[in-house]
Amino acid sequence: MSASQDTIFAVATAPGKAGVAIIRLSGPQAAYAIQALSRSERGADRQAVFRKLFDLTNGDLIDSGLLLFFPGPHSFTGEDVAEFQIHGGRAVTAALLQGLASMAGLRPAEPGEFTRRAVENGRLDLTQAEAIADLVNAETQAQHRLALRQMEGRLTGIYENWRARLIHAAAWIEAGIDFADEDIPPEAAETSRASLLSIWQEIQAHLSDGRRGEILREGFHVAIIGAPNVGKSSLLNALAQRDVAIVSDIPGTTRDVLEVRLDLRGYPIILADTAGLRESEDRIEQEGVKRALARAKGADLRILVLDVTAPNYLSGSDSDITVWNKADLAPERHEAGLWVSARTGEGLEALIGQIADVAAERLDIGEAPVLTRARHRVALEEAVASISGGLASEEPELAAEHLRHALRSIGRITGRVDLDELLDVVFRDFCIGK
Repeated sequence: MSASQDTIFAVATAPGKAGVAIIRLSGPQAAYAIQALSRSERGADRQAVFRKLFDLTNGDLIDSGLLLFFPGPHSFTGEDVAEFQIHGGRAVTAALLQGLASMAGLRPAEPGEFTRRAVENGRLDLTQAEAIADLVNAETQAQHRLALRQMEGRLTGIYENWRARLIHAAAWIEAGIDFADEDIPPEAAETSRASLLSIWQEIQAHLSDGRRGEILREGFHVAIIGAPNVGKSSLLNALAQRDVAIVSDIPGTTRDVLEVRLDLRGYPIILADTAGLRESEDRIEQEGVKRALARAKGADLRILVLDVTAPNYLSGSDSDITVWNKADLAPERHEAGLWVSARTGEGLEALIGQIADVAAERLDIGEAPVLTRARHRVALEEAVASISGGLASEEPELAAEHLRHALRSIGRITGRVDLDELLDVVFRDFCIGK
């Protein structure tokens, strides 16, 4: 039996003890699995039925639960799909999985295989499949909204519109090659060129988004920089509301970049504590300073922490937000900037507000769908280059080849072409059961 004919199964709920566990099946043996384990008919399509489930080897009762059956092609995967909703104990789940594994034609699903089958059967395109993974992994409301937009097919609509218009424009060029002796409308070439230029401009505008969608999906990087012992680690712990970094009076305690992920007012923030910036003879500390400077350079936002009780020779450093820490020890406040005390909590809400405001401004995606993955960006950059080549080509044969390449590049985003070579890349990071 080939892989495409296998019936796959997996736990679709989170691992561990829970009130309910859902085991999902997809494939031609889904209905038979229900009948074999429940010793009864599967019930009406898309209607939950209560059944007892039995061990296939000794006839012992495994559990009682709800069973559902979704006939293909009108199911998530496009195949027959079954769901067992049972009690979420480890022993119960393991017994049912063992029963399924003992049946001919059934096997455990690979990561992302349910969604992959949905793509292969035309139920989803690749951008929607990626959105499902993003929705599962969303940690903040902003990421949630972004994933929902993409899952609804908004990106697909844009890319398919470009693809359809490219096909139409390229058709006239191909016609001029294949039917050189025929009367091609004289305005056809100019119309095609205008359409190509319009598509080129729209793709360029889509690419010129400051990578907002990719940053929102992956996280907004904030680097905390400053001299040793100014309280960077204490500030990180205060913002995270837990002890993430070691705090010590000994200068140079932090040697490497330490990260923590936060949800600040709905935005995914990756906050990084870095080594104190100073000259040192210690080679390990030197490497820490090197990494701190690299992280600061690549960050989306830099917070410079200064100590109100000590000389602040880094006050002129490049930063987006300047924080004067240990405000509780300062009798007077003359310097501009944000006054904070990591020990007492003074000024933390104001700092959180500033970080969130900057993130909201830079990650504002508006209503138009935005790029979310480097794979999409690379393909669109290739399409732009190919359309440019087509517009610049004087020979129709060369222009047509450029446009074919542009079509393949855009088609790879949604999976309209070269599907097999893309599937392994797209689904390798999916979880089991999706």
